[in-house]
Amino acid sequence: MRIVIDPGHGGSDPGAIYKQYREKDFNLKVSLLVRDYLQVSYDAEILMTRSSDKTMALKERTDFANARNADFFCSIHYNAAGGRGFESYIYNGTVPESTKQIQNVVHKEYMFTARKYGVIDRGQKRANFYVLRNTKMNALLLEVLFVDNEQDLKLILNDQFVRDVSKAIATGIAKALNLKAKPAPIPGVLYKVIAGSFKEEENAKERVLFLERNKVDSFIYPITIDGTKYYRVQAGAFSEKENADERVTALKRIGIADAFIVTEGTSVPAPPPEPVKGFTILGSSVVTAGNLQAFVKRVNPNAPNLASLYLEIGKKYGIRGDAAYAQAVHETNYFRYTGVVKPEQNNYAGIGATGPDEPGASFETPHEGVTAHIQHLYAYASKAGLPEGEKLVDPRFHLVTRGSAPTWVALNGKWAVPGTNYGQLILNIYERMIDLEMELINIQLDRLEKTKQQLD
Repeated sequence: MRIVIDPGHGGSDPGAIYKQYREKDFNLKVSLLVRDYLQVSYDAEILMTRSSDKTMALKERTDFANARNADFFCSIHYNAAGGRGFESYIYNGTVPESTKQIQNVVHKEYMFTARKYGVIDRGQKRANFYVLRNTKMNALLLEVLFVDNEQDLKLILNDQFVRDVSKAIATGIAKALNLKAKPAPIPGVLYKVIAGSFKEEENAKERVLFLERNKVDSFIYPITIDGTKYYRVQAGAFSEKENADERVTALKRIGIADAFIVTEGTSVPAPPPEPVKGFTILGSSVVTAGNLQAFVKRVNPNAPNLASLYLEIGKKYGIRGDAAYAQAVHETNYFRYTGVVKPEQNNYAGIGATGPDEPGASFETPHEGVTAHIQHLYAYASKAGLPEGEKLVDPRFHLVTRGSAPTWVALNGKWAVPGTNYGQLILNIYERMIDLEMELINIQLDRLEKTKQQLD
């Protein structure tokens, strides 16, 4: 798979300008990070229309991609001229269905990460942009944020935000194109060749340009040493020191006397445990109690107010209380109790209920009933003891094979029999709860933005 990353503008074309900031610099920074994430993690050839601050006409960019028979073209920009947030574009003429699917996946992946920073989703759009119209492959243009919006600018200057959304763009591209992940590198010693370390970023950029003219690939990464920030220019990384020494010698031949080697790693650590695959039962809640209740009361206005209990008790046990609440909604049919369990039992998870003659356990209070539900999930998801100070109220806790179902889908055939899609049914409800939360958040963000605009 051959992918072309296109940092918008460059050289004599600065793009949008606000205060001392130039769009072209922001475009290049994100594009290089996207390139690096893809190169390190996925089996694909990544090409750049520019990897330094040079002028490129639009036709040069599309000709570059077309001549190399690229499979995908992604142009990265920042927005300006009144607005806030992220938007993505595909060509507004005839495009294959795959182009629409790629836009959908990359856009959602970006917003999944950016939403936690309060980024506004301006939507998936179509336009007659030159680079979208004249590329022969699937093409996407991203407008990361607005350089002339003060709130967006704070994020643009936040290195952690830039790293996070760059990784999100790369991950979205990888998912959309079904890129094969590279095997994890074998841990050990790595010899990084540094072709200069500068206090001024402009000097580092000049070094990168010099190396490019001498056909040496390099990139800049910041590092803080004893409270001082430096911009290092890395020109290679090798597992064999002999290869690193050869690169240093080659750099000195072209006049870089200050090249040196940084050694990272010392030995092979023990392999990490296999990660759990699937959506885990253990974790933090993301939907608020008020919106959980609002979701249920759209169906059953008389539903009891239990969401706060689920979040509070779930947090004690490290359980996703909001997803547990979705399970209670499934078990009780939105607390309408159309099965064998009755409201007075306070048994929101159907614990012990097997049929008309066995309606299951009863609990004295709603708090005890929610605790029993969370404890039963805890038995499946964890092998640890109860949190300090907690009393066991789940009568079937010791009947569970501890840690046998770390994910919701792993409950299939365990919590409910045959229950072949039991976990999926819970997650379907949970996803709709998240959709409502997002809808209400966006309404509130729009209201705040409009109010702020009235202040001007």
